[in-house]
Amino acid sequence: MKPVKIGVLGLGTVGGGTVNVLRRNADEIARRAGREIQVVRAFARDLNRSRICDTTGIGLTDDPYSIVNDPEIEIVAELIGGTGIARDLVLKALDNGKHVVTANKALIALHGNEIFAKARAQGLMVAFEAAVAGGIPIIKAVREGLAGNTIEWVAGIINGTCNYILTEMWEKGRDFPDVLQEAQALGYAEADPTFDVEGIDAAHKLTILASIAFGIPLQFDKVYIEGISGITRLDVAYAQALGYRIKLLGIARRTPAGVELRVHPTLIPERRLIANVNGVMNAVLVKGDAVGPTLFYGAGADPTGSSVVADLVDVVRMLTSDPDNRVPHLAFQPGSIADIPVLPASEMQTAYYLRLSAEDKPGVLADVTRILADHRISIEAIIQKEALADESHLPVILLTHKLKEKELNEALARIEALSTINGPVKRIRVETLG
Repeated sequence: MKPVKIGVLGLGTVGGGTVNVLRRNADEIARRAGREIQVVRAFARDLNRSRICDTTGIGLTDDPYSIVNDPEIEIVAELIGGTGIARDLVLKALDNGKHVVTANKALIALHGNEIFAKARAQGLMVAFEAAVAGGIPIIKAVREGLAGNTIEWVAGIINGTCNYILTEMWEKGRDFPDVLQEAQALGYAEADPTFDVEGIDAAHKLTILASIAFGIPLQFDKVYIEGISGITRLDVAYAQALGYRIKLLGIARRTPAGVELRVHPTLIPERRLIANVNGVMNAVLVKGDAVGPTLFYGAGADPTGSSVVADLVDVVRMLTSDPDNRVPHLAFQPGSIADIPVLPASEMQTAYYLRLSAEDKPGVLADVTRILADHRISIEAIIQKEALADESHLPVILLTHKLKEKELNEALARIEALSTINGPVKRIRVETLG
């Protein structure tokens, strides 16, 4: 059979990694797909810069629309990123009858409902395995491998930059600004790291995971998001003393009242495997009612390219299949997507780590515990540190049992109003992931 011709939009880290994998494993890929896959054209903003891939035989252009309008190209791999021109190009490719593969988590999280609707109307496929967790085949695992399960919850370390920063803070006792600067120098963090360190990137990925796990529409705007910029080395050290590690987690949990969607720093018991995923690595823990907990682990540039190529192989295999019998984009048949409510942050339930700066005098801790008792908040552990010689306040660390966020908010408002408490109370959520 004649080769399938593809066009690649973007030759950065992921695009270059994709071309490398396609070239290096061309024969094996053809054996799996049933046809050769050829990159015939590629878009790059700067045609003269050096690249991580060999572009010999690939027609380079700085006009991306010339690729999506090329009648010879059957599949477009959108690897530009962002939600501006990328959205326009994907919709145009679908209008032109081309299948799409993308690694763009923001595009899918924010515009996936629109994109998938157009693809279904055109009888086309949009594959997006590489949009979540690099080289980990988590989309396929949840959508297909765990199709016999009711997914109870998903918890993931899904941003390598944050995981690197928190690992350095834990291993070396370093401060957040210092590690962030190093991460930028090493290329792990962007010059503007907001999307990473404030949890937005992870929230994009969680939006996608939740949709395929629970059969709900993509709803990025309903994700509770909190980043790691407020985490201090003291919090990391106190967590360790209590037997926990701090990780930025994306958590999607099914409850009788609705679905929790949240991204935030989280204390995890150090005995959990996911608590020991360090550096720039990603990991996703999925709990199904039949299979139990399953852990997926990996990361990297070529691994992300691997996921793009796996999607290309899937699309090539399915080119001649009946569109109505393909695997649904979001795991569930389009008419079965459920309008399960997403809970507001105030209704979410978890345990908490609390750090107070309390005046060093008798009765202060009793006042705090009395307020917690008034709100029926039970305490699992307390650490009280000595004040330094030149300080009048000392740190007090509390671990609570599970409760609703709104209940904690009411109690903390009273605690922070005490004249013996200095400043706001630091809170970090706790998940046992049992």
